[in-house]
Amino acid sequence: MPLTAEQAMLQVQERLRSLKSLIAEVEAERKRNEPNIVNTIRLAKMSNDEKSPAVNHKLKALYKTGLQDAIQEENLIRQALAKIQDIRNIRNERRIQARNAGNKETIRRGALMKMLQISAQTLPLFVSKPGEKIPPLCGCIPADNSYVAKPGDMVAALVKGLEDEENWILAEVVQYLSSANKYEVDDIDEEQKDRHILSKRRIVPLPLMRANPETDGQALFSKGTTVMALYPQTTCFYKAVINALPQTANEEYEVLFEDPTYADGYSPPLYVAQRYVIAIKQNKKVGANS
Repeated sequence: MPLTAEQAMLQVQERLRSLKSLIAEVEAERKRNEPNIVNTIRLAKMSNDEKSPAVNHKLKALYKTGLQDAIQEENLIRQALAKIQDIRNIRNERRIQARNAGNKETIRRGALMKMLQISAQTLPLFVSKPGEKIPPLCGCIPADNSYVAKPGDMVAALVKGLEDEENWILAEVVQYLSSANKYEVDDIDEEQKDRHILSKRRIVPLPLMRANPETDGQALFSKGTTVMALYPQTTCFYKAVINALPQTANEEYEVLFEDPTYADGYSPPLYVAQRYVIAIKQNKKVGANS
C-alpha cells in the first residue's frame, strides 16, 4: 500500500535516528581500537633483532585483535550505509507516487545536470567480502536476462526522434507492462516531456552499484572496450572507447567518444561516471514496431 506523506516522514525520521546511533557506534569503535593500532605499528616497526619470541607472539595477537576490530567496524559501516539506502528508497517511492498523481516536479536543465551528477556520485558502493560474488548491475556486470527494472529506475532507452533517427537516451521507468513484455519510460530531459512504450530489448538498465576499483576491478570495463556512455552535460548515450579506468571509488572513467569531426575519429578525453557507462546492446535489428 502506498505510503502517505506522514508515514514516509516518520519512516525517514526513524532511520535518521538509527543512522545517527550507528555513526556514534562507528566513532566509538574507532577510538576503542586506536591503542591496539598504535601498539601494532610500534611493534611491527621493531627490527628483527629486537623481536623476541614473546614480542612476535604479542604482535600476532595484536594482528588477530585488529582483524576482529576491523570486521566489527565494517559491519557497523555497512549497517549505516543500508540505512542511507533505505532513506533514499523511501524518498524515491514518494517521488514516484507524486508523479503518478500528476504532481511531477519541473526541473530546469542546469539543476537536472547537477542532479544526475549527484546521483552518480552517491550511487551505493559495492565492496565485496573475501570470496563474495559480484552481483548483477554492479559496475559493468549486466543484469540477468530475467531482470525487470522497477518504477523509478534509470535506464538507457533506444527511442526514435522526429526524423525517425534512433538515439539512446537517459530515461526513467514508469512501469513494466508484463503482458506485452514492454516498458513505459519517461525521457529524463524535462524539455522533451516524452513518454515511450518500448520492448525490453530497447532498454538497458543502468548500474545500481558502483564497483570499488581497489577490491573489485573485474567489475570495471577494461581499457580499449567500446561502450555506450552518457555524453557530459547531455542526456544521450553515444559510442565511446574506454581510455582509462577509475583508480578509486570516487574517480570516473576517462573515455574517447566517437566523433568524425576530429582527425583520428575520437573526441579528446572526457570523464563519465560508472553509472552512465554501459555495454553496447548486442541485438538483432530492432523492428519499427518493437
